[in-house]
Amino acid sequence: MDKDINRKAMLEHSASGTTFAGQLSFLRRKYTRLIAGADIVIAGVPFDSATTYRPGARLGPRAIREASVQLAEIVEQSFPFKINPFQSLAVADYGDLELDSGYPNQIVETVENFAHEILEHDAFMISLGGDHFVTYPLLKAHYQVHGPMALVHFDAHVDTWPDDGKRLDHGSMFLRAKNEGIIDVEHSIQIGIRSYSESDHGFSILDAPTVHRNGTQSAIELIRQTVGSTQAYLTFDIDCLDPDFAPGTGTPVAGGLSSAQALEILRGIGDLNYVGMDLVEVAPAYDHAEITAIAAATIIHDFICLLAIKHSAS
Repeated sequence: MDKDINRKAMLEHSASGTTFAGQLSFLRRKYTRLIAGADIVIAGVPFDSATTYRPGARLGPRAIREASVQLAEIVEQSFPFKINPFQSLAVADYGDLELDSGYPNQIVETVENFAHEILEHDAFMISLGGDHFVTYPLLKAHYQVHGPMALVHFDAHVDTWPDDGKRLDHGSMFLRAKNEGIIDVEHSIQIGIRSYSESDHGFSILDAPTVHRNGTQSAIELIRQTVGSTQAYLTFDIDCLDPDFAPGTGTPVAGGLSSAQALEILRGIGDLNYVGMDLVEVAPAYDHAEITAIAAATIIHDFICLLAIKHSAS
């Protein structure tokens, strides 16, 4: 299909039907793998074999899509931005990566190749996890295109536990990425942390108590100061939020950010030089009334709106 025609079809695609029925693509975007001309591609990575506590994040992409449908209903005036991001951005839902759970040793190569299928079209990839290990192969794929990236990392955990380069573990992969030169650690920051580590490995740490004590504006300023103009990859582990706001996750930790705090911070750093984004660790089996999935869908919705604002200003 001609690239311009395909892009026009995505821009003109409109959500239809009632919020409680119909196709459950993210924000009711067009399900397609014909992504020539797409600005943003949403893709699911339903893998959770690297979890260390409660599994279930493999069902996260489906839950996030389902929770996004009400946001799609009001997309003509997205709050609080008062814009329709799809007037300027062509967005497609690529569906989910197909994984063979019998070969977990192939996960890195499989996810990396999947990401390359999207990135080779010069599209901005937003990935739905899955447990947090999937960010490692996603980073590897983005590195092949962009080189070293700052990591803007929302999480309860630092995910830099000792790593021998072979572990299938959602708590050690960022030390591996750092050791492989994928992450520009000097300009990277971890937000919402509330777990112990013997070393920060060069990452700036903005723990949850500091955010609570000093406020969101202080957090925004520190993130902007740390990242600067460096190209950045945003990874959001939903357990960054307190279990009050995200009970449906594998390793919940009390004392986290509220959804309001996280959204306020995200909205304050929308013009950083992002090259990719993922949201991980939504485990719907432990969720209540879709609280976690709704928070996750809203975070991604707002991020898309921020990209639309930046795109319109460029």
